[in-house]
Amino acid sequence: MPTVLIAGGSGLIGRRLSAILKEKGYEVLHLSRRRRTDAAYPTYQWDVAAQSIDPEAVERADYVINLAGAGIADRPWTSARKKLIVESRTASARLLLSAFRAQGHWPKAYIGIAAIGYYGSRADEVLEENAPPGSGFLAESCVAWENAIAGLAASGIRTVAIRAGIVLSTRGGALEKIMMPFHFFVGSYFGDGSQWYSWIHIDDLCNMFVKAIEDEQMQGVYNGVAPQPVPNKELVEQLRQAMGKPALLAPVPAFALRLAMGEMAETILSSVRVSSRKIQEAGFAFRFPNLPEALADLLRRKV
Repeated sequence: MPTVLIAGGSGLIGRRLSAILKEKGYEVLHLSRRRRTDAAYPTYQWDVAAQSIDPEAVERADYVINLAGAGIADRPWTSARKKLIVESRTASARLLLSAFRAQGHWPKAYIGIAAIGYYGSRADEVLEENAPPGSGFLAESCVAWENAIAGLAASGIRTVAIRAGIVLSTRGGALEKIMMPFHFFVGSYFGDGSQWYSWIHIDDLCNMFVKAIEDEQMQGVYNGVAPQPVPNKELVEQLRQAMGKPALLAPVPAFALRLAMGEMAETILSSVRVSSRKIQEAGFAFRFPNLPEALADLLRRKV
């Protein structure tokens, strides 16, 4: 089976994707700050800031998946943090492109993660891939990330960008944080809870990456979201039912979120109603198209 080199393989999505690829028989390599070729996923050194990478990793790669980047909502959006959020993604793409050129080894496909933050906050508008970008820092960041991916496409590599929605997993990310208050018999929704959340089960997102490897017709941008987005309050209500816990649902006022989080509050207050039509028309079949089934599976298997 082919070899897949993953940048960002130790993150939430990378860990699950690595396991799924290995189960399917692929050889999986990771890029990290330290070389460890005896690890479960042989790891090769790279340094994005220094624009250096172990040439062996590039030479072995049949496909490259780039999930690398600083966390969007991990820390307050200071000027330095904003710069890191943008640069950590654009610089990693530049490094990989320069390594392909320098070594004369071009993978069969380059698949990069993007985000539905590209669209900004758009109320009830149904958003497909050809919609223009929104406004604000996150949208501007997403445009920069996709421009970096486009740089690889211009080199002639088959290139796919997957605009991931809210990735649901019990092992990190948004769902883990939303679940926490339920242990104290409270469920929290944000603002009035009417904003659209375009979510996706982590396994469906990972399988989109697998399809992007295997389907040579896939090229360009695809929304990585489930077919049935829901308002924020409905997501919390569905989670309460799935967990089977008696809990009071209470709003966290938008002004309080903005006071506590500043500009970063828009990551949870934005309304982004994203369409999955394009990826479905490409032949992708969702295992978890509906939220109740997705939550039940996540809680049962703890993925």
